[in-house]
Amino acid sequence: MAPDPRCTALANAMKAKGKSYADLATAIGKSEQHVIEICTGTARPTDTEFNTLAQVLGISNVPHEGVHSTTK
Repeated sequence: MAPDPRCTALANAMKAKGKSYADLATAIGKSEQHVIEICTGTARPTDTEFNTLAQVLGISNVPHEGVHSTTK
């Protein structure tokens, strides 16, 4: 079983849309492992990956603080 996303908004959006890591991987054209790493905070998405994930999950206005911070 894959770990839960670090971001609660992401976790909630995945649940609400019924999307799995595999679904998201298909949407961005990357491996499921890469998507898990993005969602758990061990990898940073490119702007394109981030925007595609947000679009697929219907997320807008993502805060750029906490787990979304550009400085880690």
